[in-house]
Amino acid sequence: MSEALNELASYLAEVRGALIASSESRFGELTLTARPDTIIALLTFLRDDVQCGFVNLVDICGVDYPQREDRFDVVYHLLSPRQNLRIRVKVATNEDKPVPSACSVFPGADWFEREAWDMYGIMFTDHPDLRRILTDYGFEGHPLRKDFPTTGFVEVRYDDNAKRVVYEPVELKQEFRNFDFLSPWEGTDYVLPGDEKAAK
Repeated sequence: MSEALNELASYLAEVRGALIASSESRFGELTLTARPDTIIALLTFLRDDVQCGFVNLVDICGVDYPQREDRFDVVYHLLSPRQNLRIRVKVATNEDKPVPSACSVFPGADWFEREAWDMYGIMFTDHPDLRRILTDYGFEGHPLRKDFPTTGFVEVRYDDNAKRVVYEPVELKQEFRNFDFLSPWEGTDYVLPGDEKAAK
């Protein structure tokens, strides 16, 4: 399998090297890195070329690296049934730099891009219907970003008096506790009943 991927990487570098910023083969997987301005041309070539035939878009997901200037990676997973190969294509972006929508190449990209927008705030240009898909309409923020608080900003509950769902600021019912994960038998100054037998 890795030999076939190495041949594919060489072929892509030869015929469409200008569309690929870098390519890497690790753990038996080929990863291509593209720029936002070349991603649609690269996806179209991978789909239409006879040697490639990546006609199935398996998934589009986001990855957050807050320490980088372009903090997000948009990752496309493609499958070629004819070649029996899978590849990954990545594009780096940030909150202000939109990525062209892949809906014109793969119509199934619609919901994947909506999910990336909802969970990470990654913008896609020319998307037919870019709106939230997993969170509520009034939800603030993007929950899969690394800087999003684990408790969220608001909590939802049903109010019997108002007879509707209400949103309230998060209120933790118990105080944050520092847990001591040491075993009760470690680090004690006293002898627990029965320990005297173990010392013999």
